[in-house]
Amino acid sequence: MSSALEAATRKSEVALTKAKDVAADAPAAMQKARENPQAATQDFLHTPFMRAALPFANGGLAGMAATTVIQPIDMIKVRLQLAGEGVKTGPKPTPVSVARDIIAAGRVMDLYTGLSAGLLRQAVYTTARLGFFDTFMKSLSARAEAKGNKIGFSERATAGLTAGGLAAMIGNPADLALIRMQSDGLKPPAQRANYRGVGDALTRIAKNEGVARLWAGATPTVVRAMALNFGQLAFFSEAKSRLKDTSMGPRTQTLAASAIAGFFASFFSLPFDFVKTRLQKQSKGLDGRYPYKGMVDCFATVIREEGALRFYRGFSTYYVRIAPHAMITLIVADYLNFLTK
Repeated sequence: MSSALEAATRKSEVALTKAKDVAADAPAAMQKARENPQAATQDFLHTPFMRAALPFANGGLAGMAATTVIQPIDMIKVRLQLAGEGVKTGPKPTPVSVARDIIAAGRVMDLYTGLSAGLLRQAVYTTARLGFFDTFMKSLSARAEAKGNKIGFSERATAGLTAGGLAAMIGNPADLALIRMQSDGLKPPAQRANYRGVGDALTRIAKNEGVARLWAGATPTVVRAMALNFGQLAFFSEAKSRLKDTSMGPRTQTLAASAIAGFFASFFSLPFDFVKTRLQKQSKGLDGRYPYKGMVDCFATVIREEGALRFYRGFSTYYVRIAPHAMITLIVADYLNFLTK
């Protein structure tokens, strides 16, 4: 017992000594920061904690900036995917007609419905997605260099798929809230939830439908994210690598690589994005059942009742949403990484 007390006493004395040393060094550190704030900032940015945290912080800020710009296009994309549900024939809405209907029914700012949920989703999803991807790429690059090799497309694809899947699972509640807020205006006025914001949406969904419901559509969300990241991050990294030896300038290379990545991200992920939207929007009918039992049932039902091409309805809108979002996100992230390198 006495030996344990002595050990504890020694540890407390060591901790106290370290605390005193830090306190004694504090005035000198503050004086140094006042004299050369730029050097102090660089020292702080190069601490082990900040080097690990910066890819996540930069990714989240970049995603939030992109979402603020792209939100109206995302709103139109969701409405296009939900239009004509369960009907194979009939009038086909266009991005212009959907935007016109939204504006006619309310105000121009209605196109920004769900922005708070979109920003939360980016703060969680893109922070994790780009942070994980950057961390995985550094680890894979170090491993390849140790073997005398260069990192290849398969490693980039693996990093993109893994980062996307992990981030999507973490961000699913915010994604669900976004879809609920954007689709609420399609319901009759008496049936609308009229969510006040993302916090209100998450709280009411959890209270009325159960906490587990916040992960509704998680399977297609994860698969969509993996497909999107495979197309976006892997092809962006690959395209940038191949464009490096061309006559293009650095900014042009980034823009071209982003456009290429946006196309492949859209092509691979749109069917899963479509199913994700349908599953997250659905609510119980009069018989107490949901329209779709899960991802596979949703795919089968849409093919049977609406046709397989319905999955690619609004591809141009989706690309216009994905490509600029990818461009803004990756360009801002690149710039932030440059500032904090």
